[in-house]
Amino acid sequence: MTTTPTRTGPRPAQNRAALLTGRLTSRIGDRLLGTALAVAACDPPAALHAPLMVKVLVLGATATAWWAAPMVDRRPVLASMRWRTLATRRRTTVLPAAAIAVAAVTGPPVWLVACIAALLLAYLLVTDAWTAGITAPPDCPRATPAVAAAAATAVVLLAAQAPVAGTSWARLPASLAIGATMVCLVLALRARRGRPG
Repeated sequence: MTTTPTRTGPRPAQNRAALLTGRLTSRIGDRLLGTALAVAACDPPAALHAPLMVKVLVLGATATAWWAAPMVDRRPVLASMRWRTLATRRRTTVLPAAAIAVAAVTGPPVWLVACIAALLLAYLLVTDAWTAGITAPPDCPRATPAVAAAAATAVVLLAAQAPVAGTSWARLPASLAIGATMVCLVLALRARRGRPG
């Protein structure tokens, strides 16, 4: 009499748990930078003395940042135009944009603004698929984007701290900043379009 061998592989529930654990612990550097950026944008010193609802929102933002922070290193294939799909696909752009918006609302002190700017710069450099990902061109310079991003961050940080908000000169730096941003965006898009691949 022969018996059929039984499979001793892991159960589907264990496979799902292992897969979820692997996804939530992959790319630790990206996750730590993104989560630190989100927490810093929430102004932790003020959040410690805030009502319970604000503390719950900060915890929710922290968990969302941990999920959204890893670099999406895939070819830009358009699968769906639904907002949820687009937000998931572009989450490394949505995360820093949301952090900037939260920092603008909370109005953190100057030292925390400098920390947010440094975390934003580091996060964007680490998660940029064009320069750090496997889909980046082989001859793509690594130092040039980092220097340009650092210079842009410094200019924006200095312009944001300029004491001209309540004066008649307020519109001039704002219009110059918008014009410089548009020029940089056009130059970046032209440079990427001109590269092969």
